[in-house]
Amino acid sequence: MTTIFTRIIQGEIPGTFVYKDEACVAFMSINPMADGHVLVIPRDEVDHWVDLSPYIASHLFEVSHRISRALSVAFPCEKVGLIIAGYEVNHCHIHLIPTTNMGQLSFANAATSVERSTLEAHAEKITAALATL
Repeated sequence: MTTIFTRIIQGEIPGTFVYKDEACVAFMSINPMADGHVLVIPRDEVDHWVDLSPYIASHLFEVSHRISRALSVAFPCEKVGLIIAGYEVNHCHIHLIPTTNMGQLSFANAATSVERSTLEAHAEKITAALATL
């Protein structure tokens, strides 16, 4: 069964993208734990991150590293937290969350909704920061 992430990648469902290449994409979380919360996702539907090929796993972390550096510029924070939980959607995804404390890294803090205009504004800040790195 096609995941919601694949449907977003294929353009069937809107997504607010900050990065795309042949192997993965990154877009804004619609249930962010903090401003700037981004998901990095392989294009291939792989459920569990340990089942990723070594190349794709390495590539996802390289992209996550680059985006995290941009997040630190776009959303000044103490650290960018990284979570791979894998329970919300059966399609591997990396959460990147700008944080100032450990308490922000809780799915209990996730917004239940966010305006698309807010996501787009956050994405613009991230893509601008990516362009400068």
